Amino acid sequence: MNHPLTHYFIYTGHNSYLTGNQLSSPCSDVPIIKALERGVRVIELDLWPNSSKDNVHVLHGRTLTTPVELVKCLKSIKEHAFVASDYPVVITLEDHLTPDLQEKVAQMVHETFGELLYIPESSDLKELPSPETLKGRILISTKPPKEYLEAEEDKSTKSQRVKYSSDDDVWGEEPSEATPYKDKNNKYESDESDHDNEDSEHYIKKGDSCPAYKNLIAIHAGKPKGGLEEALKVEKDKVRRLSLAEQELEKAAERHQQQIIRFTQQNILRIYPKGTRVTSSNYKPLIGWLHGAQMIAFNMQGYGRSLWLMHGMFRANGGCGYVRKPDFLMQNGPNNEVFDPKAKLPVKKILKVKVYMGDGWHLDFKQTHFDAYSPPDFYTRVGIAGAAADEIMRKTRAIEDSWTPVWNEEFTFELTLPEIALLRIEVHEYDMSEKDDFAGQTCLPVSELRPGIRAVPLCDRKGYPYPSARLLMKFEFLP
Repeated sequence: MNHPLTHYFIYTGHNSYLTGNQLSSPCSDVPIIKALERGVRVIELDLWPNSSKDNVHVLHGRTLTTPVELVKCLKSIKEHAFVASDYPVVITLEDHLTPDLQEKVAQMVHETFGELLYIPESSDLKELPSPETLKGRILISTKPPKEYLEAEEDKSTKSQRVKYSSDDDVWGEEPSEATPYKDKNNKYESDESDHDNEDSEHYIKKGDSCPAYKNLIAIHAGKPKGGLEEALKVEKDKVRRLSLAEQELEKAAERHQQQIIRFTQQNILRIYPKGTRVTSSNYKPLIGWLHGAQMIAFNMQGYGRSLWLMHGMFRANGGCGYVRKPDFLMQNGPNNEVFDPKAKLPVKKILKVKVYMGDGWHLDFKQTHFDAYSPPDFYTRVGIAGAAADEIMRKTRAIEDSWTPVWNEEFTFELTLPEIALLRIEVHEYDMSEKDDFAGQTCLPVSELRPGIRAVPLCDRKGYPYPSARLLMKFEFLP
């Protein structure tokens, strides 16, 4: 934990204050508390003036979400920041405030956090401190204030009806199918442009910036002018954070993959969900991780397979919310070349997984939960999420009419990048006439699997462990 923050994947939330969908759910400090208790280390708050313009609310701007007061969120962060992990919490602020309200925020932050707040000695850090150095500290990351631009409320958005997608089933899409949106417009979008893209004539200039607010910033976010190549330029002796929407990363990965990885070796890259994910669904995190992006911002209330992968990644390193990036993303070749995510790689490790049996469902579920007239017919899906060449899902046969199924089936997985691979495990109950029932899941970092016979606890859809349901499995690595 003694490397700079840029050397780590960091457990990151998106719109951390929302209790449900992105358009009409109430804002609250409760999801912030839940996220921190799960080990999330990056909390996002959107700051807007209240109706009388004399206080600061947290809400998803220009939507029907009901606000929560900023001070309530800050107090909850202070109280719960280090319950699950002692390592630093970063608060990313999306700021829509006047200079006088920015000053009020600065005062609130200082009064709430006191000595917990990390304020760098210099505004231009050459390198971010390590998680170990920042233990028990809270950092602020946002764009430095220049001129305040107050957007006129587009009241028509409040009456817009949004069509909710119905393709998010009880388990969500397979992560490999959750392809980022292909935007026909090739324009570079940066720093939350999904809800900050109003025409420039709607803005009203409001004066000078606030030094007290600027001094809070430990990690500077940038909204560079020009195209993506300009945004990904590595500046000597200066660290910054760049935000890209998931579809922007997808496009950037096609043409600028080397620049992205080089950028993330010194700077922080944050990826956030596209604006059309109104149901708070998530995207596939692997593309970001394979390009070195430290902050893959997820809707922590968007339960499904993508979020299970996020839970799995951050089970590593003791669940502290920081996972050191693999060496292949940080160490360059003899000619200073960086890792190529599209290169064909040799198999580095072979993982053998044997699924012996399962037990505990009869203690966690009612006798009629899966089938009204007979015991359940369980089967297990086992597979890998990681590099494209490594991704695969296999499944056992269904064992009929048994609360304690015995499969004794073995699967072999060839891994080209075991350092970033995740073992996916799901149990379902076969239903001939309807959709198969969900019976548990977990996701485990391959790098931390211990060889031998193991009892593997299963979790519910939200990622919380069942009291009793588990699988008996064997893990073996071949050279």
